[in-house]
Amino acid sequence: MPAVTLTPAGPFSLASGIRFLEGFGPANHHPAADGILRLAFPADDGTSVVAAAVRQGVRADGGTGTVRADFTVHPGIPDAAKSVKAVHAAYAEAAAKQAVRAQLARILSLDVDATGFAGLAADPVVARLTADYPGLRPVCFHSPYEAAAWAIIGNRIRMTQAAAIKARIAHQHGHRVHIAGQTLHAFPTPAVLRTLTHVPGLTGIKIQRLHALAEAALDGTLDAPHLRALPADYALAELRALPGIGPFSAELILIRGAGHPDVFPRHEPRVHKAIATAYGLRLPSTDIDVTQLAKIADRWKPYRSWVAFLLRVHAQDTPQPRPACYGSAPSS
Repeated sequence: MPAVTLTPAGPFSLASGIRFLEGFGPANHHPAADGILRLAFPADDGTSVVAAAVRQGVRADGGTGTVRADFTVHPGIPDAAKSVKAVHAAYAEAAAKQAVRAQLARILSLDVDATGFAGLAADPVVARLTADYPGLRPVCFHSPYEAAAWAIIGNRIRMTQAAAIKARIAHQHGHRVHIAGQTLHAFPTPAVLRTLTHVPGLTGIKIQRLHALAEAALDGTLDAPHLRALPADYALAELRALPGIGPFSAELILIRGAGHPDVFPRHEPRVHKAIATAYGLRLPSTDIDVTQLAKIADRWKPYRSWVAFLLRVHAQDTPQPRPACYGSAPSS
């Protein structure tokens, strides 16, 4: 089985990421006690599926260990390459290995140099977050495509209901893979998703929008490097042009789908409330000034997405947060 290695720049804990996924409904993650993160996901090429077993080594000096991922690539539509053998041959190439490495790095936020993240500890809020969640980086959706599909599926329904629908779609229409002793079902590739005509629990308009997202993924509109290379405002505008994607969903796709590390989520009320609570602003939610919060978040550059993620995780772990639980607001 081929493998790739990823060397984290800065603190990283795979164990912390696994713990996060245990409570993240869209991931449908069932952890094992062996510390291995098992993943199955559509590859960025739009037709293939990757299965990976991810492990992190332990360094004798206690430093951040290297991450290793053993993986296999399963062709989704043999006709696209004339034959299964041709597809496998293509994926045996070094370029394909690099593509898998790049996608895994993005999923785990290992494509970002975090050596400067410790410098944010001068902010007492960030210092406490990093102490409470050592080595936790955002664990992203497998791709902007899958994040966009989640946004459509979950629109105006409960997260638990949406997660069940997404898992059922994967089980019934996704590729089944065996990895490190477990069987997983990947979410359908865009090429498969655009063929679905009936999905229990989804309206006809949602299915139409999923078809449009599948086409957007296949034509490159949802390409992660493309979205990250654009100024954030431009990328968000492109995403909002997709059917069913509003401001909140566009931010989700850019931040947690493409893995952009430095975007302040202007349309995420739960993050806004978490910021207000952490910095002791003590304002009713209706009075929260997003511009004021964005100025606070400017202190987190170039990791605004990451700090917002940690605040969101803390808020989920603390159903009734106490005011100023992390310290006072920094001076402007």
